[in-house]
Amino acid sequence: MAAKEKINLLEVIPCRSEHITAEREGETIVLSFPRFKYPWMQRFLVPKGMSKELHVKLEEHGTAVWELIDGKRNVREIIEKLADHFQYEEGYESRVSAYLSQMQKDGFIKLVIPVVYRNLLLFI
Repeated sequence: MAAKEKINLLEVIPCRSEHITAEREGETIVLSFPRFKYPWMQRFLVPKGMSKELHVKLEEHGTAVWELIDGKRNVREIIEKLADHFQYEEGYESRVSAYLSQMQKDGFIKLVIPVVYRNLLLFI
């Protein structure tokens, strides 16, 4: 069996997770998601008066990245569009890549392998 083909992070497509809602609050975005995965847990484990959702306020750069995640652009395209926002700061590309990887680990987004790569992986 052949070794798995490595996929370039710049080619994957970030997609927002379905359970995350985003709301603009001034210049930034606040992400909200359920405190518990299952509704019965919400009902029995969340004390009265406490929000059933957790909220994460994105800072300026995080907001800029979030707004470009549309399920169509790949990471490379998002980085290119953010060049002006980061004023071509040295190393901003790796910061954006690391940020997207962390968002994926935290469950805010999913990183989807493009069809071109999926077809390639079938032949390996």
